[in-house]
Amino acid sequence: MNMWLWLVVIPLLTLFLVISLPMLRRRLLSGPIMALMQGAMPPLSQTEREALESGTVWWERELFSGRPDWSKLQNLPADTLSKEEQAFLEGPVQRLCARLDEWRIKQEEHDLPADLWEMLKQEGFFGMIIPREYGGLGFSARGHSAVITKIASRSVTAAVTVMVPNSLGPAELLMRYGTPEQQRYYLPRLANGREIPCFALTSPRAGSDAGAIPDTGVVCRGNFRGETVVGIRLNWDKRYITLAPVATLLGLAFRLYDPDNIMGNIRDLGITLALIPTQTAGVSIGTRHDPLGVPFLTGPTRGHQVFIPMSYLIGGEQGIGQGWRMLMACLSEGRGISLPALSVGAAKLAARSSGNYSRVRKQFGLAIGRFEGVQEALGRIGLNAYRMESARTLTVTILDQGERPSVAAGIVKYHLTEGMRQTINDAMDIWGGTAICRGPHNLLAHAYQAIPIGITVEGANILTRTMMIFGQGAIRAHPYLLQEMEAVTGQQPVAERVIAFDRLLWAHVGYTMMNGLRALVYGLLGNAGAAAPQGVCATERKCYQRISHWSAAFAFMSDLALARLGGSLKRRESLSALLGDALSHLYMASAILHRYSKDGSPPQDRPIMEAALEDSLLQVRQALVEVVRNFPDPVVALLMRLVVFPTGLAQRRLPQHHLHRVAILMQQSGPARERLTAGIYLGGGDEGDSMAELEAAFIATERSDEAEKRLIQWMKSRRWDPILSNGMHVPEGYLQSAVQEGVISELEAKQLDDTLERRMRVVRVDEFPAVCWLGEEVAA
Repeated sequence: MNMWLWLVVIPLLTLFLVISLPMLRRRLLSGPIMALMQGAMPPLSQTEREALESGTVWWERELFSGRPDWSKLQNLPADTLSKEEQAFLEGPVQRLCARLDEWRIKQEEHDLPADLWEMLKQEGFFGMIIPREYGGLGFSARGHSAVITKIASRSVTAAVTVMVPNSLGPAELLMRYGTPEQQRYYLPRLANGREIPCFALTSPRAGSDAGAIPDTGVVCRGNFRGETVVGIRLNWDKRYITLAPVATLLGLAFRLYDPDNIMGNIRDLGITLALIPTQTAGVSIGTRHDPLGVPFLTGPTRGHQVFIPMSYLIGGEQGIGQGWRMLMACLSEGRGISLPALSVGAAKLAARSSGNYSRVRKQFGLAIGRFEGVQEALGRIGLNAYRMESARTLTVTILDQGERPSVAAGIVKYHLTEGMRQTINDAMDIWGGTAICRGPHNLLAHAYQAIPIGITVEGANILTRTMMIFGQGAIRAHPYLLQEMEAVTGQQPVAERVIAFDRLLWAHVGYTMMNGLRALVYGLLGNAGAAAPQGVCATERKCYQRISHWSAAFAFMSDLALARLGGSLKRRESLSALLGDALSHLYMASAILHRYSKDGSPPQDRPIMEAALEDSLLQVRQALVEVVRNFPDPVVALLMRLVVFPTGLAQRRLPQHHLHRVAILMQQSGPARERLTAGIYLGGGDEGDSMAELEAAFIATERSDEAEKRLIQWMKSRRWDPILSNGMHVPEGYLQSAVQEGVISELEAKQLDDTLERRMRVVRVDEFPAVCWLGEEVAA
């Protein structure tokens, strides 16, 4: 007993005494820990600090808490459009989609036709986000996103053309930061298309590292409209600038210098933004890039010794040095709307068209959608489309509440563009040879070509995953970390900072221990006691509790990783990416349940909801398993494993029955299929419209399904007769004989004949004259 006292009890009592006495605790523990953190913490650059301070956090903070407050999601309004937004979708957007011909745009025009450019201007497509008092449409984030989603289901070229003026660009920057004079002059002109805007940020020498802008402006005196004024002499070289080839108004990001101290005694004034008419002397535009054959207008812009007055700066002289802060605030919104909406449009197109095709296309006497291999791919498409739409609608709803969720915007930008990649790839596999032959009737090739574009722009996906999602989320959304960093690096006297740090540190320690305890208990007791909202059914309650369980596990492991690795976690990008994956799928799992609840918890949608939720939670689990397996400190890794995975690290995969159930729903008419693919263009009545033909073939196949089954069974009882079949390996030749023998009726025979004809239209592949691409005829 004496040995026990010496080795265990006395040290524990000593530690308890130190912790319980604030003065002693600060001197012996908190002060040295703060000094250690101060030495280990890498310095934050000004651009990093402004990026961290931009935007807001909302649901991400709840996920970091380990005990999410589900009432916050429950109290969000439903994702509904205004009457004006709905009318715009049913009117101008529908008419635009009906007139779009992506094949002609790519192969003949290499741009939108002139009449469609005029339509976009006249109908206000370029002014969706501009308030009505300036002549814009004044749409919500929901409305803006819904328009892009629908257009993207028809034409990627048109979607990109529309989304750029409504995303990161002069309009949004002017609305937030422009002077009243700039707003009154430019916003009406942008709203009605008199000005075509672009925004030049990316440089050949600074791509993803946009904060290292090499383009410069120098404060000087020069001639402007016949007068000598103080202005800026600019030189720049930018690329990948969408709409630059036709822009009349150029937004420009550059670093401003004042070597002659005209503005004061500071030489480097920081990143600054300007609006420059493209007719200004020295501005170069007009050439264009070719982004994988998708002919939206993008290209370089250059400027040599371009002189502008101070009034061209966004915000006037007050905007000097504020450019990076402006960009980060606006980018968090644009990143959360445009590319996610485009990706959802493509995913819904893949879901609707592939569900139709799987029901219409027959192989080995069966619809291909009855084969389990096809059902796996089709089920993935369906759960991805449901998850992506859930994340899109939650994010735009949050935006419409006045939040600027920079972390959530990064999540949906990365995961929805990657979701587009997976859904289109799966759809290509289902469609087979029909999908790989380009032509006017190919519904998927245009989206397939565009996949890398969304993944590359507005922050490359590798960068977003490895550095931004968890890197920003850990600091911004964590309840203590940012305040601790401020206490460590603040300008107050050391004694004051130690007191502040001491309070935060021990609250943080208690928070970490509670999350570890929650994770352990929930893991052992099957989520019993985990947080869930009031008023939901038992089945949904268990779903919410599972997210709460993994939220606690994620928060605990994040704290251990941050405590052990500190600033070096920033350089361990693979670990940061895995933690970011866990955070992302917790966000999307929350979005899935939020959508299901706001839809009224329809029982028809339950198989899709459950598949999407199960897949996201499995990805959370697997990401955290990989953190344990790859953590550099084996002692900390063991602690993570014992607390978070008390039953083991065995890999788990989504059960196949989830995918099969989703695939079956996607091949049946009904409310679940309609809700899954709502908001996309389903084709018009024009002859040769591929989507309309596919829809008609699907309806015809459903209508004649029973008659076709009887016909096939009857055919199997007959030996193949080339005379009876008219030499065709299809049932047409048997129809009349089947009617004569009473297998099918005359009406059913007509319906079957119509179905078979429509089926052949769907499976056809475009053909072209036998000439090579150089224009030389191929020898017979």
